[in-house]
Amino acid sequence: MTSPDALRPRRRPTPSVDVGGVLVGSAHPVVVQSMTNTDTADPHATALQVARLWAAGSQLVRVTVNTEAAAAAVPEMIRRVRDLGCDVPVIGDFHYNGHRLLVEHPAAALALAKYRINPGNVGTKRRDENFQTIVRVAVDNDRPVRIGVNWGSLDADLLTALMEANARLPAPLDARDVMIEAMLQSALRSAELAEETGLRHDRIIVSAKVSNVRDLVDVYRSLAARCDYPLHLGLTEAGMGERAIVASTAGLSILLDEGIGDTIRVSLTPEPGGDRAKEVEVAQQVLQALGLRSFMPQVSACPGCGRTTSTFFQEMARDIDVHLKDRMPAWRERYPGVEDLRVAVMGCVVNGPGESKHADIGISLPGTFEDPVAPVFIDGRLDRTLRGDGIVAEFVGILEEYVDRRYGGAAAGQAPAAG
Repeated sequence: MTSPDALRPRRRPTPSVDVGGVLVGSAHPVVVQSMTNTDTADPHATALQVARLWAAGSQLVRVTVNTEAAAAAVPEMIRRVRDLGCDVPVIGDFHYNGHRLLVEHPAAALALAKYRINPGNVGTKRRDENFQTIVRVAVDNDRPVRIGVNWGSLDADLLTALMEANARLPAPLDARDVMIEAMLQSALRSAELAEETGLRHDRIIVSAKVSNVRDLVDVYRSLAARCDYPLHLGLTEAGMGERAIVASTAGLSILLDEGIGDTIRVSLTPEPGGDRAKEVEVAQQVLQALGLRSFMPQVSACPGCGRTTSTFFQEMARDIDVHLKDRMPAWRERYPGVEDLRVAVMGCVVNGPGESKHADIGISLPGTFEDPVAPVFIDGRLDRTLRGDGIVAEFVGILEEYVDRRYGGAAAGQAPAAG
């Protein structure tokens, strides 16, 4: 039988970049990151959101550093983050005035774990000089840098020069292709300049973000072919709701399945007052669906049909999923490996027994007009049959016992039981 590891995409080889203790690169798992939307000048609010994103699973958290007040607040904000028991590396996002803020606020430069520079937003007349100033601060503080090109703020001079050169060709390229080439040149020229300024090759991460899925795939395929820097993936301005989730999932999945990408962000616009951590959950689900990482047990459940006119199995699937999410903070500490657990909650006899057998633990509920019994399968074998009104509570108890039995030994240094 083919092992799960053999089915995982083979990553494109890159150097390892240490970002405040989190290692980014092909020798390490793909890293999930997110970004705050608080005013960084408010250290209390920003620290709370950083901690919430970290608790949701964001391994790196980026904050905007755009004003004197924001830069001055960074050390206090990070102190508060640490006081909350959160050791996540905090990244500073700089545009327009980063060269000045990092020089004038050395405590902020030291407190941040990485700097993000957008080459299109470091000035015009003194672009290279400003860029090099940020790089020198990074070198002095031994900090990595992400060179983050964005199609919405692309180097206008470079793009204009390439467009004019393209117009003179006997067979001009499509404007989209010229835009992609401009993004690639901006990123790679900036990386070359950073190294010439003294930044080590293994202290550079590159990104080139666009808002269209096909553009994203084409940009990163070309970027991966032309450099070996670790790549940060993500659609920029993905939008809101399901459309943004689907678009981000589509683009990320294509690239990750080709072995391209070392750290990812799903940039969702939250509903007013909505949960910023939703983007972390989506990123984790993309990686888990591709078999690249495991974050929490997965619940398989059928979509329902005319055989399942009762909503009981839907409610049970929801309740089990909520139970797993609620228990994971404690389980993660006590039961190493529990994030790989597979649970099935099925609604009728058509696929229910089979799906339950393929899961580590599963239950096949009765469909419409079926006998009111619910067989429970553990490790592929029928364990018992449940009846009556207490099926959900009984199954939760069986699930808790199974987790303790299978994964409890791992906490004491023993291998988990075979599934």
